[in-house]
Amino acid sequence: MAKAKVPTPKTAPADPASEPGLVKKPTRKEKKKLWKSKARDVSKRPTSDPKVELRPPKAPEDFSQNWKALQELLKQKPQAPEKLLVTPQRGARSRKKRKAEEVTTARTPAPPTEEDIWFDDVDPADIEAAMGPEAARIARQQLGVKDSGLALEKQQAFGGLTRAVALDCEMVGVGPAGEESVAARVSIVNQHGKCVYDKYVRPAQPVTDYRTAVSGIRPEHLQRGEQFEVVQKEVADMLRGRVLVGHALHNDLKVLLLDHPKRKIRDTQKYKPFKSQVRSGRPSLKLLAERVLGIRVQQAEHCSVQDAQAAMRLYILVKKEWERQARDRRPAATAPGSVPDPGHR
Repeated sequence: MAKAKVPTPKTAPADPASEPGLVKKPTRKEKKKLWKSKARDVSKRPTSDPKVELRPPKAPEDFSQNWKALQELLKQKPQAPEKLLVTPQRGARSRKKRKAEEVTTARTPAPPTEEDIWFDDVDPADIEAAMGPEAARIARQQLGVKDSGLALEKQQAFGGLTRAVALDCEMVGVGPAGEESVAARVSIVNQHGKCVYDKYVRPAQPVTDYRTAVSGIRPEHLQRGEQFEVVQKEVADMLRGRVLVGHALHNDLKVLLLDHPKRKIRDTQKYKPFKSQVRSGRPSLKLLAERVLGIRVQQAEHCSVQDAQAAMRLYILVKKEWERQARDRRPAATAPGSVPDPGHR
């Protein structure tokens, strides 16, 4: 008689519980239960634990409790961080203010005094280039030398019209691009450098370029200026029969719409000995004044009075020789059928 087989319980081959020494991996449901139990354990911890105070609440009813705990925590901490936030802002503002004051002071330095100019072996021209005109003026006073502006004018001299006069004009621009020049200021000095005429001219056309950096002319100057026709007539009357001195005089006569006899014109730009001395075919008045006279002019805005004085001073320096050359050329210029020598301009 056959024996009946007793069925043995089946176990999963991959079940780790059936094998000794192996740990069974938790399932997803078991993991979820484990997380919930840990969360309950954490919520049951005493409230004195600082970690719990800083954790956000899980349940809605815990929000008010957590807020109270946070308020208590903030009361215990000092308020130093808030002060630190305000203090740097005030300090930054004060630093910016101090820096702005330092920049302003640097841009507008105090004028030099006699104590600042303690050296006596330096050329005043070099002092002017390094420290400005005020320092150069003090240096000239200490050396007993007259200032450059006064050297162009002879003190205690006749102040009326003389046989020779010097003319100079400052000009402004008119027209669309301001390229056309018109007279804005007319100055005349006598042979001693004394100013005998100085007037601003009111242009008949709107000014489109005042050229202030060079001309020194500003709108308020022309608002009180004289009519062009009046200035033109007054200047023509003063020049009649006199030797006219100037620099590049053709430009000045052009804006005044005037003419002058060539034999009576002494143009310092065209005087050949001056050209040879400074080695320039068309020397500027600034160059001639510096090289020949040792005087600096036109350092910033031009002044028609000073420019006329510089031209006259150049003429007086070589007056005898220049007039001798003019006399030698005069007979040839006045002979019938002859053409005036352009060298007289």
